[in-house]
Amino acid sequence: MVNETARVPGGKVLATISRACLNLGIFLLALMSILIVAQVAGRNLFDLGMPWADELSRFCGVALVFLGVPLLALRGSHVAVDMVPTMLPPAGRHVCALIVEIMVLAFGAIFVWSVYAFLSRAWKFATPTLGIPNWVYYAPAAIALALLTIITVARIAALLRGADLSHDEPGVPPS
Repeated sequence: MVNETARVPGGKVLATISRACLNLGIFLLALMSILIVAQVAGRNLFDLGMPWADELSRFCGVALVFLGVPLLALRGSHVAVDMVPTMLPPAGRHVCALIVEIMVLAFGAIFVWSVYAFLSRAWKFATPTLGIPNWVYYAPAAIALALLTIITVARIAALLRGADLSHDEPGVPPS
């Protein structure tokens, strides 16, 4: 496997940031698991309700899903429908890859704008149980989708320079 960071402009920095997002997501997965077990134990053993644990585990779950997106995008594993592109000659695969990246860029840009539009009205409100400001609660999603947009721009730039990004192996960490 050719390392995608060698083919994408700013790839090493983007890979480092994406890996940090993934590591944070893994931490949040562990925290979410602990919170759920603690809540079940608290309710069943101590007759203790912990509504804050629900809210915090929901935050962890949403955040970890979004924090995995940048690394998948950098590896080209975020869109894996490849039946048609694999039947095409290399030039056709290249055009398909460019079209897919442009669509991902449009999605990322629309999502970043949507989060901005939502938070411009809701940033001052807080979550009901913990009182976490909405801008903090939605920050992982906003950061991850902004990073997705940046990575997609870098991948488009690599494709326009003629790089072949079709040899990435999904699920295989870069060496």
